Amino acid sequence: MSRGLAIDLGTATTLVYERQSGALLAERSALALHKDTGAVVAAGGDAWRMIGSTPDNVVVVRPLRSGAISDYDVTAKLLELVLARAGAGRWSRPHTLVSVPSASTAVERRAMKEATLAAGARSCRLFPQPLAAGLGVGLPICEPVGSFVVDLGGGKTQVALMSLGGLVSSTTLEAGGGDLDASIQRYVRDEYALEIGERTAEAVKITIGSAWPLPEREKAEVTGRDLASGFPKSIIVTSGEIREAISEQLRALIVATIACMSASPPELVEDVMSRGITLTGGGSLLTGLDILLAEETGVPVHLSDRPFESVVRGAGRALGSKDVPDSLILDMEP
Repeated sequence: MSRGLAIDLGTATTLVYERQSGALLAERSALALHKDTGAVVAAGGDAWRMIGSTPDNVVVVRPLRSGAISDYDVTAKLLELVLARAGAGRWSRPHTLVSVPSASTAVERRAMKEATLAAGARSCRLFPQPLAAGLGVGLPICEPVGSFVVDLGGGKTQVALMSLGGLVSSTTLEAGGGDLDASIQRYVRDEYALEIGERTAEAVKITIGSAWPLPEREKAEVTGRDLASGFPKSIIVTSGEIREAISEQLRALIVATIACMSASPPELVEDVMSRGITLTGGGSLLTGLDILLAEETGVPVHLSDRPFESVVRGAGRALGSKDVPDSLILDMEP
């Protein structure tokens, strides 16, 4: 009997979940390739750690942007390696359910499906990410009540109100946690004339980044390349500066959340007021984001227990489950 695997192919991280065993595999969505031969030098976390430090004949490729495939061949290679690490092979080709952004086009969905099949899957069906996130955090998305999710991923943010197994209203921002890192890079370059790498910016965000003022101002040392001299240079940045650096993206998230709520039926908005907003996705781990969202919307905000895993676990729940109607699955032929 073929295995069933749920896949969340994200801009920053790819996750594979097998519902039967509960096994979960997480890999960075990156490949290091030899420029001349195209051979895979490193994959996943190993490739991610090579960003900014590769030799001239090696390039690190991140084949997804904003949750959509930007490089089909590299995506197929990445999926093939990830499925192999999840135990799939020539004699055990799995049936798969892949989560896709709710605003993805038919062309983007077809590319995702074909890449998964090319990677060795026996079959591939697609499932909307907001619904998967709702299932993954335990919301009753198939019941006649309003369930509101804000899913802040690596390359895309999805805001959705769901009821009776469908999207009542939704908004998608073409920005996610990776864009917060880019904003930190720009801020340090503009304010200190210092060029820092993507991984450094991410580390600063994780260490002292916040969406809401902290009880104590935290600091971090950042090292990069001085734009004037070209030499290494270290500076000290504060949590307040990082909050300023990412303020534009945070404001866009608030506006999108309010817009999604404003476009929803009053009865379902009343459900949201009493049940609250569920915040999930890796970007939701930004300190104080739940407080900021609650203050700006006037609605209680709940952080999911395992925000990185909510989408893939929700897709895993939908895979072969009698509790989830087949009508929710985006089943199109390649």
